[in-house]
Amino acid sequence: MRDTWTPRPVRVPASRVARLGRLGSMATGIAGGMALEGVRHLSRGARPSYRGLLLTPGNMTRLANELAQMRGAAMKVGQLLSMDAGELLPPELSEILSRLRADAHFMPPRQLKSVLNANWGTAWLGQFERFDTRPVAAASIGQVHRVRRRSGEDLAVKVQYPGVVDSIDSDVRNVGALLRMSGLLPAGLDLAPYLEEARGLLRAEADYQAEAGHLETFGGLLADDPAFVVPRLYPEWTTPRILAMSFMPGRPIEETADTPQETRDRIATALIRLTLREVFEFGMMQSDPNFANYRYDDRTGRIVLLDFGATRVLDPDLVDLYRRLAQAGRDGDRGAVVACLAAIGFLDDGVLPDLADRVVAMAGRIFDAVLGAGHFDFAETALSTELNAEGMALAEAGYFPTALPMDALYLQRKFGGMFLLARRLGARVPLRRIVDEVLG
Repeated sequence: MRDTWTPRPVRVPASRVARLGRLGSMATGIAGGMALEGVRHLSRGARPSYRGLLLTPGNMTRLANELAQMRGAAMKVGQLLSMDAGELLPPELSEILSRLRADAHFMPPRQLKSVLNANWGTAWLGQFERFDTRPVAAASIGQVHRVRRRSGEDLAVKVQYPGVVDSIDSDVRNVGALLRMSGLLPAGLDLAPYLEEARGLLRAEADYQAEAGHLETFGGLLADDPAFVVPRLYPEWTTPRILAMSFMPGRPIEETADTPQETRDRIATALIRLTLREVFEFGMMQSDPNFANYRYDDRTGRIVLLDFGATRVLDPDLVDLYRRLAQAGRDGDRGAVVACLAAIGFLDDGVLPDLADRVVAMAGRIFDAVLGAGHFDFAETALSTELNAEGMALAEAGYFPTALPMDALYLQRKFGGMFLLARRLGARVPLRRIVDEVLG
């Protein structure tokens, strides 16, 4: 699957009619591929299964390429599902959706120029010494270009794909219908909350002036923190569809896995401490733990924070419940842990008693492991393997809490993302000490 994935310049379908046509073409192509594969099975005397016909390499490649070309809601729904239900999805679908967190095709130069002209006027090119038309990054909402002003300053300019805002509702509706028809989603997974959340996320992330405000807010909050650096906003070049900020050098954060143990420990410790500060001190969180949102500057030893479009102001009451849950877990108070899990929504009347007991035991296992004395070694994979297996077993047994608020999903997503990054780095982190510091 990965070998066939090559991001390239592909025009973004901007109108709702064109985007619906792309989805229709994708569905037709997949259906045709299934029919052809079915004939092949029958010619060999085999009885084909629906799942086997759908999950062919050709169909999987077609799905990935089409979603990457659509961008917008098509990618956003895939990203949400791959992060929040990645352990519940078929491996083939999970692999495809995980690719959508990292890569997308990008606009060809002519389409890019038309977007820039619409936002900056036609004389913008004379203000720059260089404008690289091939982006340094491309994702679901827009793509980022490195440019140099005539003053010598390097900027990172994020340009939104045309048609994303106008097609949000129709995109989400159509992609939801396609996923439901696929037959690949777990039987107990309610897709509706993910679709509604995708709508809200797209609207929020498509407002680049709002993201500019979040960028400046986090820049102020972390101005005195030597572990991090946040790009500087260039408001004169920022519009609702273009975000201009200082270009920050650095390499992908996961590449620091080749640095000394001390460096890896420091990076993971700083990011986990920041995550807890976002929740319990700032009350607002950059909710997307995609590795691409973090880079590392070897020259300064600082972590570069990128992409604040997914910034989320958290419900204070939910934050308080998570604070009490963390304190109860730290103190070994099982009764309080159960009460907090129920109040948050992990346990409700629809969860069978034996499944509830397993959820509580799972939470206790996490607290015992990560909040013990000394440093937690993320290189030790036994805990994550055990938790993944139990999570899948719970889902198969019918555990789907219906009362869990979306903020809780985002918190779990962020915590899980930091766990995965720390594991990738093989870091050793004093988790108990960090929790005590942040919670007081």
